[in-house]
Amino acid sequence: MKKKNGLIITFIIVFLLCVGIFIWFNSNNQETSQNEYEAGRTSINSTISNNVSNNTISQPDIAENVNQVNQSTNTTINPENTTVNPGNPAIQNTPTPQVKEEQLAIFSTKIYSSDPARQNNLTISCNKLNETVVKNGDTFSFCNTVGQASSKEGYQEADIFDNNGNKKKGLGGGNCQLSTTLYNAVLATPGLVVTERHAHSNYVPYIQKGKDAAVAYGSYDLKFRNDTGNNIKICSQVNSQNVTVSIIALK
Repeated sequence: MKKKNGLIITFIIVFLLCVGIFIWFNSNNQETSQNEYEAGRTSINSTISNNVSNNTISQPDIAENVNQVNQSTNTTINPENTTVNPGNPAIQNTPTPQVKEEQLAIFSTKIYSSDPARQNNLTISCNKLNETVVKNGDTFSFCNTVGQASSKEGYQEADIFDNNGNKKKGLGGGNCQLSTTLYNAVLATPGLVVTERHAHSNYVPYIQKGKDAAVAYGSYDLKFRNDTGNNIKICSQVNSQNVTVSIIALK
């Protein structure tokens, strides 16, 4: 009986020892696992922290980059909001003022000659005179505007008068009818002051006596000063029947 009780006690002791060892071993394993987990977690957090520290832009850099982005965005010009610089005429879109034209006088003379050379000369000189602008206060010169008659310019020989009233052939014959027509248009325009005019040495059929204006480059000229208060434009045209000159005010 005593032997049986001793075995039971021994068994209980061994059992308790086994239970104690199991509990201690299990507890030790959990602590080790917890420590390993914490160590691993610390390692991971440290790695993440290092990566963030190495790769994340600092706050001042962020602000600087934001400013750069804003500046880059602000350099884009909205065409609808673009302000024109009033000091730069090159980018202004100011419409050109319209010039008002007013006819002040018109005068015509009849062509009596059928000479084609004379008609040719009148056409050339009319084209040179046409659209000539005389500014207010300036003096107009027929010879300086039309120029010297030469074959190079296309002029041909036609009837002219010498100083003694004799008829002969000369380059630019017929130009005196254009200068005479202009002279009478000038006389009909208030504010135009004739400063030089010469009569022919003989009778001319296209105008009454005393109203002609002879021209010869280098000697005789027709000149007038523009005192109208406006710039003026001279328009001239010729056909087989008439020479016509008009004076236009530019306002």
